[in-house]
Amino acid sequence: MDTHKILRSCGTHDGTFHADEVTACALLLLFNLIDEDKIVRTRDLSLLANCEYVCDVGGIYDPAQKLFDHHQADYQGPLSSAGMILKYLQEQGILKPNEYDFFNHSLIMGVDAHDNGRDPLLPGYCSFSHIISNFTPIHYDCDAEEQNQAFHQAVQFAFNYLQRLWERFKYTQSCREIVAACMANYQDCLMFEKNLPWLEIFFELDGINHPALFVIMPSGHHWKLRGIPPSYSERMKVRLPQPKEWAGLIDDELKRASGISGAVFCHKGRFISVWETREDALKALEYTLKHAEEEYGNNLWKDHQGRAAFRKSI
Repeated sequence: MDTHKILRSCGTHDGTFHADEVTACALLLLFNLIDEDKIVRTRDLSLLANCEYVCDVGGIYDPAQKLFDHHQADYQGPLSSAGMILKYLQEQGILKPNEYDFFNHSLIMGVDAHDNGRDPLLPGYCSFSHIISNFTPIHYDCDAEEQNQAFHQAVQFAFNYLQRLWERFKYTQSCREIVAACMANYQDCLMFEKNLPWLEIFFELDGINHPALFVIMPSGHHWKLRGIPPSYSERMKVRLPQPKEWAGLIDDELKRASGISGAVFCHKGRFISVWETREDALKALEYTLKHAEEEYGNNLWKDHQGRAAFRKSI
């Protein structure tokens, strides 16, 4: 790096700010590459030349020089400065490929799309980028100090959000061995002895080809029976819904319909039900599988090929 550059500094444009440079700065802060008090908001090229990183201004995209602008005519890619910084973090080995994918699919792709005019303009739809834009001062004729204060408030919001995403991702990954062991030991239903994130890991571990139809795990003081989706992209569906007669029932109504004394609740979408004990949840599983077999016949859903036909039939 040039000796005249200020270590751990970042330059970005002044004036109205947007989610992409706010998020780019927040990413650099999250991975401890810059200091917030060394963020410089300017379009003065002589001042930007002193910054270790430059985001969303300057007219150059050159990761080797830590320059990340996307407004120049010779850049026609899909990234904004947020996506450029995320890609840089992966290229530098700071993020592993799966970690890059996590951030990209959880947030950054949407920030890039919004900044480049490719996000859906739907009434009532509020994205992360819309929230960041609401940090900008309300009055258009505000002074530079008010703009800068608002910018740093937005950066702190984005940093806190990214930090929570990152901590959640690391916790989910820490459960990987538990999920893998459960997948190896169970077929029709995965049994967990504690409440944990399983869905993403299940499909990362080729869950699409695993025969399990349900998950049983604790839920507060109760236990839940939750249907497994056919794939990660179809998370709002299940391979096998719970019985029609349970849909939307609670307490005594569900007790009568199921014949299970520990019944608490079944969602009207039939993807999840809640029971007082583990044994009650197992009874609910047995009931569901028995009635599915009676309705659809011959354990049609038992093997992978059969399950595909079964799902199509319902």
